[in-house]
Amino acid sequence: MVQQKGVSMTISSSLNAGVAGLAANATRLAAISDNIANSATFGYKRIEADFHSMVISSQGGTYSAGGVRSTTQRLIDERGALVPTANPTDLAVRGRGMLPVAQISDVQSGNGQAQMYLSTTGSFRTDANGYLKSEGGQVLLGWPALADGTIPTYPRDTPDGLEPVRINVNQFSGEPTTKIDLALNLPAVQTEAGAPGTASELSVEYFDNLGISENLIIEFMPTVPAAGSSNAWTMTLSDSVTPGVTIGEYDLVFDDSRASGGTLQSVTAVTGGAYDPATGALIVDVAGGPMELNIGLFGASDGLTQLSDTFAPGTISKDGFPAGNMTSVEVDANGIVRALFDTGVTQTIYQVPLVDLANPNGMVALDEQTYLPSPESGSYFLWDAGDGPTGDIASFAREESTTDVAGELTSMIKTQRAYSSNAKVIQTVDEMLQETTNIKR
Repeated sequence: MVQQKGVSMTISSSLNAGVAGLAANATRLAAISDNIANSATFGYKRIEADFHSMVISSQGGTYSAGGVRSTTQRLIDERGALVPTANPTDLAVRGRGMLPVAQISDVQSGNGQAQMYLSTTGSFRTDANGYLKSEGGQVLLGWPALADGTIPTYPRDTPDGLEPVRINVNQFSGEPTTKIDLALNLPAVQTEAGAPGTASELSVEYFDNLGISENLIIEFMPTVPAAGSSNAWTMTLSDSVTPGVTIGEYDLVFDDSRASGGTLQSVTAVTGGAYDPATGALIVDVAGGPMELNIGLFGASDGLTQLSDTFAPGTISKDGFPAGNMTSVEVDANGIVRALFDTGVTQTIYQVPLVDLANPNGMVALDEQTYLPSPESGSYFLWDAGDGPTGDIASFAREESTTDVAGELTSMIKTQRAYSSNAKVIQTVDEMLQETTNIKR
């Protein structure tokens, strides 16, 4: 009787194992079906189904089948191939890291800061409100730049500071010039005894507060000594808005030593703002307000110099740009979003960081290939693209699905065979139990 009971339990465990096998293979088939269905979905991360055996302790000569259980995991850290597109705001992450996005419904509701989601790719285009939005309703997030194009310091372990990237295409905009970096060479022979004492003049364009082009006129008058060389000049500044009015006058003396010959030795302000030897800059007031003019540090050769016999303007750089229409935007590999104007000027308006997590596969998967950080994914950090462990951002590109259709079809064949075999086990157990019930007859 005891032996018959043990046999019955063993057969029953076989039935349970067969049923568990059917359920496990059904789960794997569901994962395969999802992967194949999304084989053409940009940014899709395939699901992997794993089987785990269940063991029931056995005593004596009988054995009880424990069966199998299945688990699934979305492999978010896998990367698909990148394919080129024609849209400059089609973005894909090349390497580690994820793009921060938000739901357009959260943005438009205006109820505080929108929830940050993560994605590895997206086709972003401006909507009616200027937001860079994908067809799935995700808005790209970034740190806004200041008026001068610099990115302030934002917290890196929280999405505080991130804003929806908003592009005002066809916006008519200009930026006033507030700083000019001046590099030029003055002829040393003009400060020698007997020189004609001819002034050298330079006109530098700048843009006023209304985006109108104006000029800063800079005149250099050499000091001609009775004997030897003075190495001295008088620099006079005037503004085209107020012709004939001096807005700054400075006495310049250049070094003639072997170590630092030709570099600035001293700058004395006669009128205008004082020269700062720590920065190499002085402040003058043009019609639109104060402007910083950088003429170089003492002993440095990247500003004003006095060498040889040629007046040679070198590198002249300035901020600001004339008024013009914004025509398009571009995103570089470091996540810098720049606006392009029809005047040929580009201006930094946002920076898109890359978010890195300790365990990307632990995130919660949502619709439209977006993911939400969770306790299992660990803490995250917002990196500059291309910095730290993160990769960079590829524009004009989308990331393909990580599904390998050939591999999934092969797994489907194996799953079908396994499912049929488990069904055969159930059929066999049913026949054996039928034989057991017939013993009493």
